[in-house]
Amino acid sequence: MKSGRTVARRWMVALAAAGGIVVTASMGLWQLDRARQKLNLHDVRVKQQALAPVDVSSLFAQVGTADPGALHYRRVRVRGQWLKDQTVYLDNRQMNARPGFVVLTPIALSDSRTVLLVQRGWVPRAFTDRTLLPALPTPEGLVEIEGLLAPWPSRIYDFGQEDSGPIRQNLDRDSYLRQTGVSMPDLSVQQTGGTDAGLVRDWPVVATGVEKHHGYAFQWFGLSALIALLYVWFQIVQPSRQARSR
Repeated sequence: MKSGRTVARRWMVALAAAGGIVVTASMGLWQLDRARQKLNLHDVRVKQQALAPVDVSSLFAQVGTADPGALHYRRVRVRGQWLKDQTVYLDNRQMNARPGFVVLTPIALSDSRTVLLVQRGWVPRAFTDRTLLPALPTPEGLVEIEGLLAPWPSRIYDFGQEDSGPIRQNLDRDSYLRQTGVSMPDLSVQQTGGTDAGLVRDWPVVATGVEKHHGYAFQWFGLSALIALLYVWFQIVQPSRQARSR
């Protein structure tokens, strides 16, 4: 009876160890896969940016607007007229560790009915009056700019209220389209170039973060190896040594 219980206990320990090894090794492989996905996205971004700038209207005609994500990070030229009355200043945005606004203005393309949101650049905020808007000249008539097609401006923490007015914490796309009555695709143009009329365009480069995933993978694989070593030591090596010493 005692021998039977011992055998059953050994099987339970073996199954628990095998399960732990499988789970931890799977988590390590998952982290490596996440790192591989991010590297692939980074490669896509680098290849897109290496292409020559194209006119955004012709790019839409080639790819369509059904999948805006396929256009991200492509260098484009945009010709059109600013809809300056719809300008929005995103508050609490930092650039080079300084607080300020990211200025957003839609542009109506000259050769189509498409309207795009342009992230024109960053401006510092007045410390004496946080509601004071910077004096930024917005040219009338036809303008041409270059930039990168990017996702809709990212959100930061808010309290769930619907923003309105020129200064906003976030720019909710659905609310903005309702307020302006303008239809826009779910992407934006991140304008490039040097400082222009006080607008700084030192946009941060998005890190891949693969080092974090590699570190997590190393921890999971280390835990998997530790479980295997502990099982071999306590369930195989130690019993064998005890049996020989008798």
